[in-house]
Amino acid sequence: MNLHYLIREPKIKQQQNPVLILLHGYGSNEEDLFTFASDLPEEYYVISVRAPYNLQPYGHAWYAIHFDADENKFSDDNQARASRDIIAGFIDEITNQYPIDKKQVTLIGFSQGAILSYATALSYPEKVARVVALSGYLNEKILTEDFINKDNKHLQFFVSHGSVDQVIPVEWARKTKPFIENLGLPIEYHEYPVGHGVAPQNFYDFKNWLIQTK
Repeated sequence: MNLHYLIREPKIKQQQNPVLILLHGYGSNEEDLFTFASDLPEEYYVISVRAPYNLQPYGHAWYAIHFDADENKFSDDNQARASRDIIAGFIDEITNQYPIDKKQVTLIGFSQGAILSYATALSYPEKVARVVALSGYLNEKILTEDFINKDNKHLQFFVSHGSVDQVIPVEWARKTKPFIENLGLPIEYHEYPVGHGVAPQNFYDFKNWLIQTK
């Protein structure tokens, strides 16, 4: 499946440039996180991707969220796994289409996009170097069954969450750190006194992390 995307070319062209792939949240679109693009480091391609499932009356999703009779939310994990594989294929497409360094692919996801960033990186670590997961959580059910056996020792994670997030409870995000550490992988974890969004300090911190962890 070809995904629609917006692209900012690197201001500093190299033979091969690193790339930041931006994955938006439920009900949003590729223009949302692309508002960050002009403030991201200049040597990167910045590619903001539109999720494959259309919502009515507008917006897009990486997978459906259903409500049962008791108003409990649950995720369509089959759709989420399909999106995980679509993103992995998209990484192959864009790294072949542009002069991108395949060893310097960073996923930056917000909310549902963060959930998919974890799933794609841990399921296909050969395609991803780093993950910035903003206001999401790690859903083990959408990882490939053999993820634990993959060569993932190069992966690095920046994780942040609002301490008063009313959409995804901060407790869900807090489980990520021990999970990633148990895999023996480095993770930087931050909380900010905000709801379901990216505070200015959060943006500053993950941008700094991008510069420091090359």
